[in-house]
Amino acid sequence: MRTMLADAPRTALTMAYWGFVLYLFLPLTLMMAMSFKNAAFIAFPIGDWTFDWYLKVMQDKPFLEACAYSVLVAGLTTLAATIIGVWIAMLIATTEGRWGAVLFALACLPAVVPGMISAISLRIFISTIDMPTGTAAIVLGHTVHAVPFVVVMALTRLRSMPANLVDAARDLGADSVVAFFRVTLPYLGPAIGGGMIFCILLSIDDFVRTFFLGGYRPTLPMLIFAKVQGGMSPEINAMATLVLLVTGAVGLYAEYYTRRSRSR
Repeated sequence: MRTMLADAPRTALTMAYWGFVLYLFLPLTLMMAMSFKNAAFIAFPIGDWTFDWYLKVMQDKPFLEACAYSVLVAGLTTLAATIIGVWIAMLIATTEGRWGAVLFALACLPAVVPGMISAISLRIFISTIDMPTGTAAIVLGHTVHAVPFVVVMALTRLRSMPANLVDAARDLGADSVVAFFRVTLPYLGPAIGGGMIFCILLSIDDFVRTFFLGGYRPTLPMLIFAKVQGGMSPEINAMATLVLLVTGAVGLYAEYYTRRSRSR
């Protein structure tokens, strides 16, 4: 009896965990199953199964163009966010006392501001500086949102870095720039790689900021949103499934990369 009472909290936690997993993955599983339905509408029962919707998606020119555009935006966002994020992390790491905490809080603020508020603020900002909507504005918005994640990962890595590595480089005649590129930057490599992967995922998935800052050329989330307005069909499920599989694979690799960086 005592053993059963002692195991009750663990059993409850296990049940809650699997219930949460079911809550998360059941809608995704249903979405993926509907992408194989041999009909022009989404409903149960599925009946006949087919891969025709995937073949149609792979031949859909707007979908392929939206994918290419999303990759372009994600690449530019990742480049900008990585450079800015590493610089801010270095600044915070070298700032002592309460000012370091203030800088860290300001750097992480864009990650906790609601997406709608951030998108409206950015739209007002680009209007104020007369920046047109489009690629540059989207990259700006995505970069602002992605920088905190690079800062957190780079700063975590920096704080585990032995101080004598840079001191040894300077004792051997290296100045601050050489020490950064030859010692600090290689040490930050795993954290920077993980941060870049997260930036790519955040940019590709960002709908709200893209909606407020985008022009006439749609990214992948915008294209799927436009297609949903015309009614749900298995083709949309096929698009979403392909995006889910690709981003899921990238996310799993990011998790592996992050764990490896922590262990080194």
